[in-house]
Amino acid sequence: MIVPDMPSTAAGVAVHYDELDLAYRRIWGEHVHHGYWRTGSESPAEAAEALVEEVEARLAPEPGQRLCDIGCGYGATAARIVARHDVHVTGLTLSSAQEKVADARAPSRFTCLRRDWLHNDLPDAGFDGAYAIESSEHMVDKARFFTEAARVLRPGGRLVVCAWLEGEGARPWEVRHLLRPICREGRLPGMGSRADYEALAAQAGFALRDHEDASVRVRRTWTICLRRLAVAMIRDPALRSLALSPRTRNRDFILSLPRLILALRTGAMRYGIFLWEKDSAGPGV
Repeated sequence: MIVPDMPSTAAGVAVHYDELDLAYRRIWGEHVHHGYWRTGSESPAEAAEALVEEVEARLAPEPGQRLCDIGCGYGATAARIVARHDVHVTGLTLSSAQEKVADARAPSRFTCLRRDWLHNDLPDAGFDGAYAIESSEHMVDKARFFTEAARVLRPGGRLVVCAWLEGEGARPWEVRHLLRPICREGRLPGMGSRADYEALAAQAGFALRDHEDASVRVRRTWTICLRRLAVAMIRDPALRSLALSPRTRNRDFILSLPRLILALRTGAMRYGIFLWEKDSAGPGV
């Protein structure tokens, strides 16, 4: 587990997304997650939708099911899922800015809650499936991330997680100059490896059904983001002011864009897509 030299908290994560709301919406768009390039010819918007499709395929939602979006961002993924499937989605976010946009989106069968997943107060066994797209990285206690998922899922419920991961065998210079700064600048309390995630999930009572290393398929995302940022710094006065103002406490995240490009290129960081099922005999029952 990679742990930064400056600890991060749930409150710090909320401030990060609230303060950088303008940048996320103008550079990332409605989906605050990587794109997934199957052929390489997809547009960034199509690639972002493709990642949602990968999550949907693994969840395999059935009519009438209740799903939980752990870290729902602006609600775009949940909105897409309820539009394509007769399901109900409850999303959680720490960010008041994200909650405002998600509430304004307000599709039927989607509810957004501003709530910490580690203290979510959701009912036991109240959901048929759950997914976390690039949100588990922000959890201070990753073991509790999985035990809470096991608690709120019914036996046999599916959990899909897309996560930034520490590459197996990352070299000391990559840890020092890439992974730890990425954690610090992105307000990640820690970055686990594939082995870390699989061990914690097993302890919580999940059986691994599938894992994909999607690093090559998603890494183009950061080059696109860096290019968009460079253009915006010239053409967008509001974003330029946000990025350059000393009052912007989270502007150091800009430094992570080239680090992320390099970390995914060298293999120091990986991108994993996991599918687990809750074991009916596991401790989360």
